[in-house]
Amino acid sequence: MSAVAQEGDLVLLVAPDRKHYLIRLKHGEQWFSHRGSIPHDDLIGRPLGRTLNTQHGAAILALEPSTHDLIHEIPRTTQIIYSKDAARIVLRLSLYPGRSIIEAGTGSAGLTLVLARAVMPTGRVYSYETRPESYDMARANLDELGLLPYVTLYNEDISTGFHERAVDSVFLDLREPWYFLDHAWDALKGSGFFGALVPTVNQVNELVAGLKARPFGDIVVEEILERPWKPIPGRLRPEDRMTGHSAFLVFARKVEAGDASLTWYAQKKHRAYLGKLAMAEREAAEAAEDAEDDEETRRAKRRRPRLPG
Repeated sequence: MSAVAQEGDLVLLVAPDRKHYLIRLKHGEQWFSHRGSIPHDDLIGRPLGRTLNTQHGAAILALEPSTHDLIHEIPRTTQIIYSKDAARIVLRLSLYPGRSIIEAGTGSAGLTLVLARAVMPTGRVYSYETRPESYDMARANLDELGLLPYVTLYNEDISTGFHERAVDSVFLDLREPWYFLDHAWDALKGSGFFGALVPTVNQVNELVAGLKARPFGDIVVEEILERPWKPIPGRLRPEDRMTGHSAFLVFARKVEAGDASLTWYAQKKHRAYLGKLAMAEREAAEAAEDAEDDEETRRAKRRRPRLPG
């Protein structure tokens, strides 16, 4: 985007109360709010980063929108992904221009636009969404932002796997991602990056157990908290509200199947879990033996000769 606003550009308007408004410039149109209005023609052909006054005297700042602004302002029908989580995902999955990533669970394309902006212009995002209404909205949002050339969208179920192979990263934003770990492993290149977002501890437990049962290493579970502060010199203090728990982020790396180091790591670092697993296996074996003994007893009774009456 040029420093000078052009017709068709997205522009962010910031009001005195710090509320943000995202508009697309068009000759002859106006932006309206309870603070007054601003003609789009007052912005077109002029540099951004300046203040305009409405007819009521309200000072409105005109800026180029950031990726953070786009996430929060695009139309959506699904749960928003917070920018604090999206930024962490980009870093953990090592995304930069030229990289390839599979995303399962497009939603309204909030995360998809972040991924596309990270890997463009030479990289690629392959995004899968099963719900037609979400697929249509995601496609419209990406087209509106000019990001559709960098994204391949599928309106498909992933139960049979992904079309791509040897991608750099896979990210799952699904209710039960542990059911698709084999598909993720198959699609990743060696040492590739895996990530998933889940909202509850129970889901984290299921996912981590699934990762440990497969050739994945360097497993990380994180929760990102964001605490903004009021930018008032001499009276700096936290905002009245902070963004606390939104989701858990789980990351891992694809490793070779049968890597002995994974067994060593599990034994050294997760003895309590392995102890419970061993106990459960013993109890299951004992229950099977008891059932077998009961069956032998029943068979012996059936074979016992009857005494003559």
